[in-house]
Amino acid sequence: MQLIDSHVHINFDIFQPDLAAVRARWQEAGVVKLVHSCVHPQEFASISQIAEQFPELSFAVGLHPLEADKWNDQTSTLIKSLASSHSQVVAIGEMGLDFYKADNYEYQQEVFRLQLDLACELNLPVIIHCRDAAPAVRDILQKWRNLYGERLRGVMHCWTGTPEETQWFLNLGFYISFSGIVTFKNAQTIQATAAMVNSDRLLIETDCPFLSPVPKRGEKRNEPAYVRHVAEALAKIRGETIEEIAQKTTHNACKLFGLAL
Repeated sequence: MQLIDSHVHINFDIFQPDLAAVRARWQEAGVVKLVHSCVHPQEFASISQIAEQFPELSFAVGLHPLEADKWNDQTSTLIKSLASSHSQVVAIGEMGLDFYKADNYEYQQEVFRLQLDLACELNLPVIIHCRDAAPAVRDILQKWRNLYGERLRGVMHCWTGTPEETQWFLNLGFYISFSGIVTFKNAQTIQATAAMVNSDRLLIETDCPFLSPVPKRGEKRNEPAYVRHVAEALAKIRGETIEEIAQKTTHNACKLFGLAL
């Protein structure tokens, strides 16, 4: 059984003391590919260094919405240059809107639009962070879909929206990725959403080191091996086997990010 963790942050300091052991555990769990997201282009060096050590790791470059105030005239050029410089770059992001932790709404939206332009120019998928901002994200993506057509594609990562909101993004051709939150006892809305997503649009992730899934929820550090627990939860919710979930989500991740097994 092969699994792909479609969203990790293993360049964080919390992983540095035992990254080789973390890798051994994800290999043992059947994780054959990982997609490393990027919070700020300054992370590019540390992420690419890990990618050179671990060829199963692909990655993105972009600016997180909570870092939007760090955008300047050179940021777009920098992201474009970095994205074009490394064969393991498969996406732009993570980008999007976070209206839960910040109120610079207009500025976030402008930075989001600029990165969407860049991704479409480079013909790369986008990794979308969306928190308490689904209507605004939908409106922007709809406009860019009208402009660029299928060149605009990507994933709603660590998705926690309602079934209605989810359908908005499915209609736009986006993939929906579930994290350890779907394993939480009180996550009924997310579980209902997980039950209705089309099989060909389903992805799994850890978003590690955050959001450890049940039964590892008490651990302070999440890690890629635990994506198996997300797959197990989705199998139960959707009335499928874990092997079926693994096959579908692995195929979908390969298709979206252009990964080869």
